Amino acid sequence: MNKNYGSQSMIAPLRRVLVKRPDQSFAGADPTRWNYTAQPDLEIAQQEHDALVALLRQAGAEVAYHDEAQPDRADAIFAFDPALVTDRGAIMLSMGKDLRRGEEAAMARCFEAMGVPIHYTLHGKALAEGGDLLWVDHDTLAVGLGFRTNAEGLRQLEEALSGQGVTVIPVELPYYTGPQACLHLLSLISIVDHKLAVVYPSLLSVPFWQYLQEQGFRFIEVPPEEFETMGPNVLALAPGQCVMLEGNPITQQRLAEAGCEVLTYKGNEISLKAEGGATCLTRPILRGE
Repeated sequence: MNKNYGSQSMIAPLRRVLVKRPDQSFAGADPTRWNYTAQPDLEIAQQEHDALVALLRQAGAEVAYHDEAQPDRADAIFAFDPALVTDRGAIMLSMGKDLRRGEEAAMARCFEAMGVPIHYTLHGKALAEGGDLLWVDHDTLAVGLGFRTNAEGLRQLEEALSGQGVTVIPVELPYYTGPQACLHLLSLISIVDHKLAVVYPSLLSVPFWQYLQEQGFRFIEVPPEEFETMGPNVLALAPGQCVMLEGNPITQQRLAEAGCEVLTYKGNEISLKAEGGATCLTRPILRGE
């Protein structure tokens, strides 16, 4: 594996990660237009983001900032979504949310400056967002099919990963609250340790749940009241070490009982108002033993 990039895992130790600090584009978001619950407070949002970055650094990750200004792209702080980083370089995705179009090219420029090659760029009618892409293991990518990722996006991801020995598994997502809301595959599941996943089973595809069971996964179930506060959105910093949004005590306790070390961050502005948890706020560039 190249020493600078390669992240075909949700749990291998996080070595290098890209983030985007909240700026005026985020703070100025019209809640109705962006489907936020309220207008973010920039000063508090930056404090929350800085504290999350401090946790990443304490875990041993090198944190890089995506500094290019993106006027009127409030969701750009959710750096997870515009790309997927494989052992052969970045796959630039194609946002399913119209308001986020253009984030992909800006991130591609950032990657080039960081020395991360662009392996493939989705094109034409393909749609795919990072939040729908889950590495079950190094050679298996689950792809959520919903309002943000379509069948052509799935096909092009298969094309991009061909020759790398990666199996792509489609996972159908439910309608839930409709096209305006953000329901990604990773809204429903996070892998936090070897064969251990945090899940919200009520909305998870039955065939996918059965597949994971067959693979030997154990499940930590998120209660309904903590689904709304992003209980399933947990970022693994290393196997069994993870960070999640504070205010999810039942899920946090269940993770601890399963043997995980759980860190929490405050995210009233950067998460609760804007529909994005710890995973969404980070784009892993390198994970490795």
